[in-house]
Amino acid sequence: MRYSDAQRQRPAYWSQACEELIARDRILRKLIPVYADECVQARHGPYQTLIRIIVGQQVSLALGHKLWHQLLQACGAELLPDCILSHSEAQLRALGLSLRKAQYVRDAAVFFQQAGRLDPAWWQPQDNAAIVSQLCEIRGVGRWSAEMFLIFFLGRPDVLPLDDTALLKAISHHYFSGEPVSRFEAREVAQAWAPWRTVASWYLWRSMDAAAVEY
Repeated sequence: MRYSDAQRQRPAYWSQACEELIARDRILRKLIPVYADECVQARHGPYQTLIRIIVGQQVSLALGHKLWHQLLQACGAELLPDCILSHSEAQLRALGLSLRKAQYVRDAAVFFQQAGRLDPAWWQPQDNAAIVSQLCEIRGVGRWSAEMFLIFFLGRPDVLPLDDTALLKAISHHYFSGEPVSRFEAREVAQAWAPWRTVASWYLWRSMDAAAVEY
């Protein structure tokens, strides 16, 4: 499933979030106007989003992008679970995936094939913790992956992914003059961003990379 241009519009909360973050935070006051025409966008369906997140775990954005496109070449733009499962672990490894990631994308395919296991209608009223708990039932999906799903597919406005090294690096760069930053220190900085911590995190990511992060 590919999302149409109409479905990729700026989230309804984005403009309000930007206004409030600009008013509260001296760093975001500078960053947000630089990337004012950009925002987080849902570019794929839930299965494709989760696979791209798994592929992107613990690798650079460039390598994650390359591995993703090699999967698309093998299975087509829809990247359906059936196609992933038609490939053996060895065939997936030949596309550049590690053994673990080959296993993880196959496990995710099995999970999505099971009727009722992942129902988008169920997600909407659930809080973030419930969705994280459900997604973490899939082997290879931890808290970081589930939080990326909350941000990049469900568009939840107040997610703070403290397991994300790129976010910690950005906070270190902008708020601590490049000194190492702990999760506690990052959480303290982020208190001023609530309930728009997704938006703040996205702009901090954007400020550190030549292209926007997407999954």
